Amino acid sequence: MDLSPRNTPAPADAGTVAEQLAAVVVEAGGVARDMFARGITSWSKHNDSPVTDADIAVDTLLREKLGALAPDYGWLSEETADMPARLERRRVWIVDPIDGTRAFMAGGPDWAVAAALVEDGRPVAGALFAPVTQELFLAAAGRGATRNGAPIRASRAQAVAGARADGPAQWLARVDRLGTLARVPRIRSLALRIARVATGELDVAIAGPNGNDWDLAAADLLVHEAGGRLTDLDGLQLIYNAPVPRHGALVSAGTGLHPSVTEAARRDEE
Repeated sequence: MDLSPRNTPAPADAGTVAEQLAAVVVEAGGVARDMFARGITSWSKHNDSPVTDADIAVDTLLREKLGALAPDYGWLSEETADMPARLERRRVWIVDPIDGTRAFMAGGPDWAVAAALVEDGRPVAGALFAPVTQELFLAAAGRGATRNGAPIRASRAQAVAGARADGPAQWLARVDRLGTLARVPRIRSLALRIARVATGELDVAIAGPNGNDWDLAAADLLVHEAGGRLTDLDGLQLIYNAPVPRHGALVSAGTGLHPSVTEAARRDEE
């Protein structure tokens, strides 16, 4: 099928897609919680990261539900073998069935189901659902971001000293040279870590290298629509659905802190 721009159907309204994603991730989160309650089976993938039968079940549900909404869109998921055909699509569903699998396995609250629609390399609709805390985050391009229906806004903090921060210790230490950060307990889901910047509960979130599209796409749109930023260490926004869907170190923060934090994090890389 020729999916060049002239033959690609007009996109659905981003707000409508976000609502569709919301229904799907809430259903998926319920499946994961029910499976955990009954007892899950886990094993290690080729990169030694854990996976459970709940990850696979949720992946299957997401693909069935989202595929039914738009069969011609591409697909990229942590738990599905990558298919090069996605590179031929302008629009791609990018999902993480359970972001924070270790937290999920341990019975912790810091895991989530993440799903986004990416168009021409950037997310236009995203949903993130944290089943334990019953938080549903939604964003649509140009429409703002919400948590459980209430608008959210990134922090307007200006000072590094005392800024609430989460991320790998060695990266936060670079920023501490500008002023000592107030470190919060580690949020094991990267998507949720960035979502906490979107709500203003965190002023700064840092991700070490090797974050993947599925960890980031929905949260990227959330923080952007909440008035914050997520970029690489050069201050560039992320492009999704590349041949290798993986990214280097990243910084998310409100606009007041992002430039100085990014510069501090980058300094030792030069």
